[in-house]
Amino acid sequence: MSNRDGFTGGFIAGAAVGGLVGAVLGAVLSRRAAEAFLADSSESKSIKGSKGKSSQMEAQRMEVARLSLEDKISQLNQAIDDVRLEIRDVNGNNVQHTSQSSLAEDS
Repeated sequence: MSNRDGFTGGFIAGAAVGGLVGAVLGAVLSRRAAEAFLADSSESKSIKGSKGKSSQMEAQRMEVARLSLEDKISQLNQAIDDVRLEIRDVNGNNVQHTSQSSLAEDS
């Protein structure tokens, strides 16, 4: 029973710390993004003649960002699959499969 109590406390503490770190990180990153956006908009106002270039550059930046996000999603999916396999090994599911297959081979 004490094992469950330790898990619950750890889970709540982890959620609280994770939420706090996420909030601080979100605030810092959003402030940086807002500053970059304001700097970008002031630059675009000063350069009125190159509207076609800026839209082309914006499209290129969006494509680079999209590719980067796809790469990150792929990495996260791979990490999730790795953890899922580790959990399966820890829970003994993998051991049951191997012992079942060895029983089938013996028959």
